Amino acid sequence: MSKVSHFRELHVWQRGMDIVEAVYRVSAAFPKSELYGLTGQVRRAAVSVPSNVAEGHTRASTKEYLNHLSMAQASLAEVETQLEIAFRLGYLASAELSAVLEQTAVLGKQLYALRNALGKRI
Repeated sequence: MSKVSHFRELHVWQRGMDIVEAVYRVSAAFPKSELYGLTGQVRRAAVSVPSNVAEGHTRASTKEYLNHLSMAQASLAEVETQLEIAFRLGYLASAELSAVLEQTAVLGKQLYALRNALGKRI
């Protein structure tokens, strides 16, 4: 594994940022009554993904890094769940849901692979 000097170089961080953008775009059409509910919740969960990757990367130990990657994966699962709820409530079209879930599936695999690679260091 090559040494990454800055978290912005990480593909998982970059893809996480792409997901944040996608979530903000699709959630912009949610009802205004959801602004402090589902809209805010799914946006916070999305922002948490690359934020935890960045924070973990800057931590001193591999164990802390793994912990933050685990939190990023958990936040990604929250995003998927909340978008599914939005779809079921009619706030999101099937095509919009599918597009974002494709991105989350790829990122989930990348996070899993990174966690496995880092876990071998311990």
